[in-house]
Amino acid sequence: METNNNTKPTEMSSTKMFGGYNKRFKHFSQTLDCSMTFSVFFPPSPSSSHKSPVLYWLSGLTCTDENFITKSGAQRAASAEGIALIAPDTSPRGLNVPGEADSWDFGVGAGFYLNATQEKWKNWRMYDYVVKELPQLLSENFPQLDTSRASISGHSMGGHGALTIYLKNLDKYKSVSAFAPVVNPVNCPWGQKAFSNYLGDDKAHWEEYDATCLISKSHDLAATILIDQGEDDSFLKGQLMPHKFEEECRNYNVPLLLRLQPGYDHSYYFIATFIDDHISHHAQALKL
Repeated sequence: METNNNTKPTEMSSTKMFGGYNKRFKHFSQTLDCSMTFSVFFPPSPSSSHKSPVLYWLSGLTCTDENFITKSGAQRAASAEGIALIAPDTSPRGLNVPGEADSWDFGVGAGFYLNATQEKWKNWRMYDYVVKELPQLLSENFPQLDTSRASISGHSMGGHGALTIYLKNLDKYKSVSAFAPVVNPVNCPWGQKAFSNYLGDDKAHWEEYDATCLISKSHDLAATILIDQGEDDSFLKGQLMPHKFEEECRNYNVPLLLRLQPGYDHSYYFIATFIDDHISHHAQALKL
């Protein structure tokens, strides 16, 4: 076990972009009991006392905190809108749990943004890390961020994370969006594999981390949920199934804008194409 005297974030790198800075940090996470990295794009600030609202981005399977920052091109719109981008990693790392790296869709790089209940995976608490530890860390160490004005977005497994975290914490986030999210994990192979290992056999517990199941339990959903889905996404039919979520939103009068994008796949080329719309969607909510 590592010592936890590095709970304060230390800067690993800094690169100027669109007048702001991409910065990468490392810190010891007490939630996950390991060292974690996260990336932040700080937009250009009009004054030293100005505080930027934040947009959390949750990445998909196999990703780190760097994929979104490197590939999405989101900084151009974020800079123009004055929004900070926060990209955490996708799982604990370096714990050397037997089997943690045996498959690409479970364990390392595949935290599924839940709190595991099974003893072997007890460190996999990405839900608490994203919802509790990281926002507190940001507010305590970066006075230029206004973590009380926050929105959340993500891709694939991270889209699942963004939707479920938003639906369970409407008081903490102003808006949500997702690219090709896993909206009904209890009914798809990725979700069933992850949930059975992390959460055990209690299917009722699985539903607490399923966006489609959570819609019926969510009240006062006024802000429109934005989802972009590529129609040529190879995971569309077997894993993502956005129409199940759409149907549930319709049943409970939840405002959803689901855009099926012809010809687009599951990649960051797809994300980069439509990311400006998502930044704009969140900018409207964050500036209310």
